Amino acid sequence: MAANSSDCTDKEQPKLKLYSYWRSSCSWRARIALNLKGLSYEYKAVNLLKGEQFSPEFSKLNPINYVPVLVDEDIVIADSFAILMYLDEKYPQHPLLPCDLQKKAINFQAANIVSSSIQPLQNLLVLNYIEEKLGSDEKIAWAQNQIGRGFSALEKLLEGISGRYATGDEIYLADVFLAPQIHAAITRFKLDMKVKGKRHRQG
Repeated sequence: MAANSSDCTDKEQPKLKLYSYWRSSCSWRARIALNLKGLSYEYKAVNLLKGEQFSPEFSKLNPINYVPVLVDEDIVIADSFAILMYLDEKYPQHPLLPCDLQKKAINFQAANIVSSSIQPLQNLLVLNYIEEKLGSDEKIAWAQNQIGRGFSALEKLLEGISGRYATGDEIYLADVFLAPQIHAAITRFKLDMKVKGKRHRQG
């Protein structure tokens, strides 16, 4: 008796959709996590420079008009931190948090320094406003100062606990936040990471 083809075919898993901008460090976090976990997803490009984040379609997904946004069937998550926590709960392969409570807490602290004390102060809206009011030179100086102060704090936080990666020899949440922020600091804002600690201890 021939087998029913429908019985032999695994039901295809619904594909995740990620609304993202290539240069957005917040979007990088989501893409890194998706790839670490080996999850396939549909990439939905949102060009921030063209203002596509303000389109009616995107505003329905995220009324504050930021990327990234993850869509998983009828679930919509519009924040990189929330996206990472959702992915870690639903897809436990390659966990983003260690079992060790101290290291877990430090991962949360490092991620929060990046997401609360660095990235929001150098995002597109803030930089555009500073450039409009004070000029392009002040815009870059502002970004360099905020990034430098944040990384000085991160160095102190991770001292004595880092290994091959931020909190040991495995890639965890802190690394997912740190990697895109380091890349942006060096390539976009031309920050000299070797001297940032001396320049940004005050203010």
